[in-house]
Amino acid sequence: MTATKAPVGPVAVHGPGAHELDVVPVRNYGRWLAAAASLLALVGLIGSLAKNDNLHWDVVGHYLFADLIFDGLATTLWLTAAAMALGLGLGTLVAVMRLSSSPVLYALATAFVWVFRGTPLLVQIIFWGYAAALYKYVKVGIPFTDVTFFQAETNSLLTPAVAALLALGLNEAAYASEIVRAGIQSVDPGQAEAAHSLGMRPALTMRRIVLPQAMRVIIPPMGNETINMLKMTALVSVISAHDLMSNIQDVYAQNYQVIPMLVVASLWYLALVTLLSIPQAWLERRYGRGTARAGHASPLQRMLGGLAAGMGKKNKEQAR
Repeated sequence: MTATKAPVGPVAVHGPGAHELDVVPVRNYGRWLAAAASLLALVGLIGSLAKNDNLHWDVVGHYLFADLIFDGLATTLWLTAAAMALGLGLGTLVAVMRLSSSPVLYALATAFVWVFRGTPLLVQIIFWGYAAALYKYVKVGIPFTDVTFFQAETNSLLTPAVAALLALGLNEAAYASEIVRAGIQSVDPGQAEAAHSLGMRPALTMRRIVLPQAMRVIIPPMGNETINMLKMTALVSVISAHDLMSNIQDVYAQNYQVIPMLVVASLWYLALVTLLSIPQAWLERRYGRGTARAGHASPLQRMLGGLAAGMGKKNKEQAR
């Protein structure tokens, strides 16, 4: 037996003295009490923060739109975009290598993921920032010979911004490779077999057949990785990469207003994450069409839908 959900709204009853019955859902008073208590606690917290003189809202307002903050925001944004591009491109290559039948490619890709996913990101950032302590010069040539095509000092090549990009991008590549690999494996193998039977080469099959279908699985977690990358750029402040958090630290190291400056940083990170959440939600809906998760409405959407239905019913009764 399968249970059916009772309709909400007027239901026609046939027979003698037939009339419409209003079927309403069971009211959950505990849920409303919990919501009211949560809202009350939130209002109390906001009121307490607004009246707290230790936050120095004048300092927050002074630095919120300062030029130094905008310079840090620009660095944070390009670091996020460049690191995600590097991570996604390299991660896709590593994912294909891990799915390869070649034991050498599989071993190299597995070792890459093992190293960069198994060590903390903060350690990797510091390592790249102080790589000159390990190698004073960067040389490109033929191994085990004196032939050198290119040579430069490590400190001149690995500036704090470049070191931050390498650390963030390589770390992201390890996680992106697992996401891409899961998306590729979610596609029915029969799709690739059918493409091969038509004479398509493996690389073309992967690009034209497999990856477009895998995007439905790849997009949602990759959107979360982008948002997480934006926040992880704050870690590059340990090597003074002049991102938002680095500039914030430079300011409160001089004026000792630590909490107000952290509020400035938090407000900007919240604003940027909110902006990134909009295209993420759109992409998830677009690539989730035709699946079960595409039809799930949020509690806010259900509440707004219920209010609209109630207003429609009221207008209908008034029209009668």
